[in-house]
Amino acid sequence: MFRSVFRSDLFAGQVALVTGGGTGIGRCISHELASLGATVIISARREEPLLRTAAEIREAGGVAVVRTMNIREADEVNATVADLVAEHGPIRYLVNNAGGQFASPAVLVKPKGWRAVVDTNLNGTWFVSQALFKHTMSKHGGAIVSVVADMWNGFPGMAHTGAARAAVVNLTKTLAIEWGPAGVRVNAIAPGWVLSSGLLNYPKTVQKIASKSFRMNPSGRPGTEAEMSAAVAFLLSDAAAFISGDTLRIDGGASLAKQSLVELRPHAKSQPFNGFHLRPELPQVFVDEYAEQFGWSPDSGE
Repeated sequence: MFRSVFRSDLFAGQVALVTGGGTGIGRCISHELASLGATVIISARREEPLLRTAAEIREAGGVAVVRTMNIREADEVNATVADLVAEHGPIRYLVNNAGGQFASPAVLVKPKGWRAVVDTNLNGTWFVSQALFKHTMSKHGGAIVSVVADMWNGFPGMAHTGAARAAVVNLTKTLAIEWGPAGVRVNAIAPGWVLSSGLLNYPKTVQKIASKSFRMNPSGRPGTEAEMSAAVAFLLSDAAAFISGDTLRIDGGASLAKQSLVELRPHAKSQPFNGFHLRPELPQVFVDEYAEQFGWSPDSGE
């Protein structure tokens, strides 16, 4: 059972939509919102991971609804959201978690790859947010949290996602002003390096380097999915009723560190919050590197 820091009925009777809700951070967010009483609609292009995550949530006693949706297609998004509202009533919460990118020097990024990343991370976030506002939040209010990234000092090696995520941060500010009078709050979280299944998408050479370099921040470790999810739950909750237009950095202080001025050394003094009862699916190199610090049993999956 998900070990949330929030009370179990925090979102009871409410409906939440989580894009990219079948894997990684989105899967964890879906679990936590369901454990706090929400009916969670999990969405993505591929149905298989959604079905697996929905089964996990139901097994834990939560309510999960599966709906495939390509967030890059505005007409499909609009029709899907309209159907969901008709079926489930007002959707109070939206988590724009769906996204994707690939590592590449900027000069080698091809137009197709650039458009695909910007289309998903920026346009998809916009299409879903606008559809939710039109079909439900403009009348009933609500809260939106978008997941961006630690791109404050640029994003070498991923120029496409850095540009798109920075745009979402600005969009967050704009929508907070325009949609505030309708009772809608709009915020974002900016995760740093997180131990999540998304790491499986990178080449093994990159994984090996990252497993060590992830320690090079003031906290001496990467973050957990549960630490990201807890921040999302807070920003959706009434405890954040006076917070809108902001982006919360969850990066262990990495975005503040300047190695040219301060030498960062690995340490294990920062203890992670592991509220998620299921260990993320990770490349083995990360399991080996962090199992002891994160309290994982390499064979148990927890």
